[in-house]
Amino acid sequence: MLTLAFTGKANCPYYAKAELLADYLQANLPDFRVHKILQHPDKWEQWLHDICEMNGWEHRQSPIIWRELLDRGGKGRLLGGVSDFLEHAQRYYGITSVMSGEEMLDIAEENLKAYIEIEKEEEEIKNLVKPLQIWITSASSPICYQLIPLLANGEVFGMTTEISIHLFDTDKFKEVLCGIVMEAEDMAFPLLRSISKHTEMCEAFVQADVVIVLDDGLLNHEVQSLENYIREVSEICQVYAPLIERNARSEVRVISSGKNFVNLKAMLIMTYGPSIKPENVIAVATSWESVAKAMLARKLNMNTAG
Repeated sequence: MLTLAFTGKANCPYYAKAELLADYLQANLPDFRVHKILQHPDKWEQWLHDICEMNGWEHRQSPIIWRELLDRGGKGRLLGGVSDFLEHAQRYYGITSVMSGEEMLDIAEENLKAYIEIEKEEEEIKNLVKPLQIWITSASSPICYQLIPLLANGEVFGMTTEISIHLFDTDKFKEVLCGIVMEAEDMAFPLLRSISKHTEMCEAFVQADVVIVLDDGLLNHEVQSLENYIREVSEICQVYAPLIERNARSEVRVISSGKNFVNLKAMLIMTYGPSIKPENVIAVATSWESVAKAMLARKLNMNTAG
């Protein structure tokens, strides 16, 4: 089974020529398969640069054709451009293309129109479904790596609810947030509509449906006194609560999580954000529950999993 991936600009006449020949081969050869990926002309250069850099290829023109060594997975083997594909088809199958330049241009124009129409339809469908807007504070925290898959796999909000995740932290953690965004995008969760990073306080919690407060990382652990810890937590909540009131949706749900002062944070958010519905603010102390279970299990010589 031979699978070739064809990618080119939607308005590229050479892509049109290669595509027509590939369709003919696929229709007449039982072990020949084609996977086609069209790109908008404005996005083509960046896409080509990224795919070549990722695979260690050298290619500068449209289209780019490679052989899939697995079934649309893993690193492919570069075949080349349209001339390389025509040579391949002639050598192995004794078939070539006799398409004229005028036909190539006509099909390229049709491809671009069809591509734009499909993009427009997909955008309209996406706009019909409003994803749940989820904001995570102190998103550079290591726990965020485990939290994102839990939110995006459908177990929390349901298998039919799409979500958009917004990672919020201070500017010094911008690179960490970029890394988390890239990793989440690579996971390609079907319910994750988008994921983005934010470091500006003024844009925090805009249109938020759910706010998850993970602010253990913001605490200054060099300060040892309980009084100073509480003061720092209070200052954080004094900033967040008015922003949630002003920017989030009226039915926003706030989840206070972490190891330190989760109940205090929940109470302070309700205090400094009086318009936030108290029944929508909860504190989650799962980590401490797990510690307690582990201690009891050791005492009773039992397995916590059952």
